Formats: sequence, structure tokens, C-alpha cells
Amino acid sequence: MATCWGSLLQDEQQLEELARQAVDRALAEGVLLRTLQEPSSSDVVSYAPFTLFPSLVPSALLEQAYAVQMDFNMLVDAVSQNAAFLEQTLSSALVLLIAQEKERNIFDQRAIENELLAQNIHVIRRRFEDVSEKGSLDQDRRLFMDGQEVAVVYFRDGYMPSQYSVQNWEARLLLERSCAIKCPDIATQLAGTKKVQQELSRMGVLEMLLPGQPETVARLRATFAGLYSLDMGEEGDQAITEALAAPSQFVLKPQREGGGNNLYGEEMVQALEHLKDSEERASYILMEKIEPEPFGNCLLRPGSPVRVVQCISELGIFGVYVRQGKTLVMNKHVGHLLRTKAIEHADGGVAAGVAVLDNPYPV
Repeated sequence: MATCWGSLLQDEQQLEELARQAVDRALAEGVLLRTLQEPSSSDVVSYAPFTLFPSLVPSALLEQAYAVQMDFNMLVDAVSQNAAFLEQTLSSALVLLIAQEKERNIFDQRAIENELLAQNIHVIRRRFEDVSEKGSLDQDRRLFMDGQEVAVVYFRDGYMPSQYSVQNWEARLLLERSCAIKCPDIATQLAGTKKVQQELSRMGVLEMLLPGQPETVARLRATFAGLYSLDMGEEGDQAITEALAAPSQFVLKPQREGGGNNLYGEEMVQALEHLKDSEERASYILMEKIEPEPFGNCLLRPGSPVRVVQCISELGIFGVYVRQGKTLVMNKHVGHLLRTKAIEHADGGVAAGVAVLDNPYPV
């Protein structure tokens, strides 16, 4: 489909000038990352990679994504509150949740802190080690840190095994036992694992978790790709056989969140050959590979030339879901995130230097 900027993609001189202006605007607007060389310091920063032009997104799909977001809020809550389902689903899987040890995305965190401070809500930054040494609970399970009562715990750490020493596990347990609001709590983290996603795709599971809500179930199921268990047994054997016969149609996903962990093509084949006779395979799932239509755009990265490449995008919708006891307080969508990458890259996120920030252009 033609766009008002389509002709610019053919003009290298104009692309260079637009890129310079766009980078300056990004820096002025605070679209920033710490550098790979100094991930723990803000003395030297750069702009977060982004697209020069917005990417075309069909209006119907954008509307569908927003419409179903509140359904996903309810589903995640239902899963996180169903201890029996989580225990049964995750009993044979290695649960791994990912984050960066070196925090380059400090600036989006500071934006949240500044917004809270404007409401006279103070934020203190501490490590798990600090919680272990100085955190405590009173007899009512109220959480205290350095003598101050904590109302909300917001996790930007603790999403991968390497971030959990014995001391850190003890600190996480202390936080989970407290009556402070956890964002997210451990059950919600487990609800987002790949194995749970795969089990949710089974017929009857959504109906069990969301009884009496057939329209909600239909909207959710319409967004699902094929997801397949690799548990030991006939079902897992069949999934492996199909993936080895047609590797271009599948993605192998471990129990980790974020980009950079999935396996495709020959790497997937080698992994499946290694895993097929091992119980370790239960810590992975297979997913039907999604094949979006590529399009041209300029991906702006520090130190990289300005050029048009073929890209694909991934859209996510943010949501807020608040429940007090069994009473629903709030359920709404609050914005979106579009990430785009060149088709030459199979996997990876913004911080990994593969995908870049983007804006949807509804058509």
C-alpha cells in the first residue's frame, strides 16, 4: 500500500538528513539507553534504536489486539489464582524467567519514578541483597526496608536463574510473604511462562479457567498460534517428529521470557536431536512459526548506516488489571508497543540490538 513517505525510501540523501533530524529528536525526547560498554553508568548514553518511519498495521488487527487485551488480563489473573493448574502444568518443566543483569533501560524506570514522585509517592531502589540484609516483616506481614514501610514491590530484577543466589531466593520469599503489592507476584510470573501458554492452547482449558464466558474464550483463542507440548510420551514424540520433518514451520522455545532464547532452523533441529530422548525436553515447547508479510523501513541504530531493509513487526498491548479480593477494581488497556526487526534476524529484542522501537500506522 502506498504511503506519503514511500518515495523517500528511494532517496538516500533525504534519508540521511531525516535520520539525523530523527536521532536528534529522539535524544531530545529521552528515547535513551545506556551503552553496551557502560551498562551501569549514565555518564555516556545513546538513543534507543527505532524506525525512521511508522510501520503499516491493518486497522482491524490493531483494533482486535486492543479489544482482546482486557480478556488476557482476566486470563492471566485466573491462571495466577489457580494453584492446582499451575502446579500440574509446571511440574515437569524448568521455569526460567529472563532479565538483564546490567540495566541499560534505566531511563524508562526513571520516568516511572518521576511520575510517582509528582504524586508524592517516593521510590527507593534496592537490590535483593539489600532486602536480605535490611528487609523485615512485622507480625502483620507488613514489609519494612531501612525502617520504612513498603506498599508496592516492583520487580525489574529476578527474571532469570543467574540472578538468584540462595540469599536472593530468601529475599524473594520474604517479599512474597509480605502483604505489600507485588508487581508481579510469583504466581503472575509463572502464569506468563511458555509452558503455561502451551497448556492454555489445549481445548477446554480456557473454558475451565473462564467458566461461563464463551465470547471471551473465542476472542482469546482467535489470537493463538499452534503450541505443542514436548513432554515425554506419544504427544511429545509426535511434535518432535513433525518439527524435524518441517523445521521451517516451527520455533523451539525454552522456559524464558524476552528475545534471544528461541531456536529456529538448523539450530532447532540440532537441539531437538539432542533433546528427543531426554526428560529435559519438557522444559521446552514448540510453536507454529508465524510468517508476517515483510515491508521496507529504515532501522536507526548508533553507528549503523542508514539504509532500507525488509522488516517484520510484533505488536504488544499494555494493560492494567486490579482486583481486591474477588472484586474487580479496574481492567483496561493503556497503550501499545510495536517492535520491528530486519527479516535476517530470527530472534531478539530491543536491548539485544536486534528489534527496534516503532509506531503503528493504521491502514
